[in-house]
Amino acid sequence: MLQTDTYRHKGMRRQLVEELRSKNLFSEEVLEAIQRIPRHFFLDKAFEEWAYQDKPFPIGHEQTISQPFTVALMTQHLQVKKREKILEIGTGSGYQAAILATLGARIYTIERVRALYLSSKALLKEMKFPNIQFFYKEGYLGLPSFAPYDKIIVTAGAPEIPSLLLQQLSIGGIMLVPTGVEIQKLLRIERTGEKSWETKDLGNVKFVPFLAGTRPH
Repeated sequence: MLQTDTYRHKGMRRQLVEELRSKNLFSEEVLEAIQRIPRHFFLDKAFEEWAYQDKPFPIGHEQTISQPFTVALMTQHLQVKKREKILEIGTGSGYQAAILATLGARIYTIERVRALYLSSKALLKEMKFPNIQFFYKEGYLGLPSFAPYDKIIVTAGAPEIPSLLLQQLSIGGIMLVPTGVEIQKLLRIERTGEKSWETKDLGNVKFVPFLAGTRPH
């Protein structure tokens, strides 16, 4: 059952959006998507009061919902266009998928923790997102059956760039992936040809580790 989105929630969300707008980093389309999606729907009721602070929060299973700044930054760098096919590795709470879907993309999202896959799928179906498809699988393998993708977004820190995902990117497509062990860098990788990619370092980030396999509990 969806929580309610009250005037108070909307007001707190507006304050968050103003805070993000003041950084002069984000398009109005990205800010509008953040304004439209009730972040408190994706958090335990215990965190509802803090849902519109620019902070990450635990969502159980050693996972977190990213801080809104990070979600906005990843979304901005993806340069989402309507009808694009986007592969998301790490559904988590489902918040990032909801933002991308609000921008009109078709989302294929993979989650390795079964409980999170089930809860985010149920929530986003209830929120009426027909343009999101959910998969309980290992993220490192991607989803070759629906490839190629215009964009790929990885929401966990990989020790190195996952090579199988690179192959699933269309030529001209963009992949965002946090990479590194001690220090993670957010990399923007553009596929420039059949066997060529261009990589840009977007700075330090902190994500939960990108793990292999699936977790049934």
